[in-house]
Amino acid sequence: MDTIGFHYIVEAAGCRPEVIGDPERMREILLAGAKVGKMEIRTSYFYRFTPTGVSGVVIVAESHITIHTWPEYRYVALDVYVCGTSSFPEEAIDYILKELGCTYAHVSEIKRGIRDEDVYTHTILTWDEDLKLTQV
Repeated sequence: MDTIGFHYIVEAAGCRPEVIGDPERMREILLAGAKVGKMEIRTSYFYRFTPTGVSGVVIVAESHITIHTWPEYRYVALDVYVCGTSSFPEEAIDYILKELGCTYAHVSEIKRGIRDEDVYTHTILTWDEDLKLTQV
């Protein structure tokens, strides 16, 4: 079953508020994550909300990485979408979650663009990660 792209939707909890509330730190982490995932970075934009929270996007040749943060809840919504198979999105996600200090993540992997005769569909696989066990 061939797919055009892989879309990862991540619900991350227990993140460090001082990190996820800082747009410059978020930019550094997502750009580094894209590099870890062997993605070709094109541009990025990050915005700080008042009184708190950050939204950002990294456009990569393969598609994009986006993030929205709620420091007051220690929560992050992270999306990574890549087309093709030349990059490593799960490695990028692992790096980003570690840098955010997350303690838990619920991940959904959506295989998008699966051709079924003359229409396209997708499949979804989900899993949970208890990141407290992997933190030093």
